[in-house]
Amino acid sequence: MKKTIYTLIVILLSLVLLVSAFMLGNYFLESKKQAERQNALTQLKEEAKSQSTQPTQPEKPGETKPTEPEATFGAEEIRDENGMLVEYGKIYEQNNDLVGWIRIDGTKIDYPVMQTPDNPNYYLKRNFDGQSSDWGTIYAREECDINEPSDNITIYGHNMMDGSMFQNLNAYEDKATWENNPLIFFDTLYEYHVYKIFAVFKTTASVNQGFKYHNMIDAESKEDFDKFIKTCKDLSFYDTGITPEYGDKIICLSTCEYTLENGRLVVAAVRIS
Repeated sequence: MKKTIYTLIVILLSLVLLVSAFMLGNYFLESKKQAERQNALTQLKEEAKSQSTQPTQPEKPGETKPTEPEATFGAEEIRDENGMLVEYGKIYEQNNDLVGWIRIDGTKIDYPVMQTPDNPNYYLKRNFDGQSSDWGTIYAREECDINEPSDNITIYGHNMMDGSMFQNLNAYEDKATWENNPLIFFDTLYEYHVYKIFAVFKTTASVNQGFKYHNMIDAESKEDFDKFIKTCKDLSFYDTGITPEYGDKIICLSTCEYTLENGRLVVAAVRIS
């Protein structure tokens, strides 16, 4: 009897081990596919930009090109016949849900941003090509106007354990990360824009609890805007010394946070260029 029980336990543990190994292997395989697809999109963007900015005159001896982020400030906006920035044209042709691109230096965050106004959270569990994926795709809240733009645009991304999507936002709980990389580059399809982080905080998305930062899209008044900014700063892990003013444009990068029930980590930034 004991031998039978022992055998059953061994079989059960073996099955658990096999299932776990399969799930882990599948996770890393999907992670690899996701990274490869993202790299292909990034390469397509960079190639289109490079082809459109080939120098008409040879560089002078010893002359160097500006480095990021300096090159982004005041960068020439080269557009196609439809008025779209040239680097995004071919990617937009692949998926018309594309509304922009987001990048933060010193992190893995370098992704297309999607939006589906008539289908909320469509990209929560879908990749760029619309296929089912636990990684999802970075996407903007459906009510926000990207190009006008709205006073506050909330942009969502998963907190993936392979370090992809918005996982790197966790590092901004430490002020040193902000001091080293305070800028967010968020392009629309038609303009380059630079934002500076002014607050980093966590809250809960549970019903009737927490700070509903995503509900502020266009402030009804200066008082509403100032109240929103004050709440962001009051909740912030540290003081950045930056206080946006009424009329400024904000983005809130939002990802899951695991110290609170249904937690959210939010990096809020104000447009400076």
